[in-house]
Amino acid sequence: MFCRIVAGELPAEVVHEDAATLAFLDHRPLFRGHVLLVPKAHLTVLSDLPADRVGPYFTLAQRLQRAVEDGLGADGSMILINNIISQSVPHLHLHVIPRHKKDGLRFWLGPRHPYDAEHTPQSYADRIRRALTDG
Repeated sequence: MFCRIVAGELPAEVVHEDAATLAFLDHRPLFRGHVLLVPKAHLTVLSDLPADRVGPYFTLAQRLQRAVEDGLGADGSMILINNIISQSVPHLHLHVIPRHKKDGLRFWLGPRHPYDAEHTPQSYADRIRRALTDG
């Protein structure tokens, strides 16, 4: 779907476009002013974004975050990227969602799964460190 928006085959309310990215309003916003930032190239997850594009992509995300907050008078914002799980469109996209105090959003970071004797923090950190070294 996002490739069709990038190609101009589907309509979208564009807030920014450059050679590599497109930012547009989500057609099913969590709150009005909810912006999606996509690379024009079809990439599925954040780790697919080439290293030389990471800086410009996140610099633009910072600018959009400030523009959403300032332009809409929001108290803050939520920046979100899903990779595979909860990713409704299999194309890398970053959400910039305006937030207001007491806006009713109940964030879904739960249930929590604390570390224990069988699942130690060290064992998880070791696995991540190995993957960083091997990758």
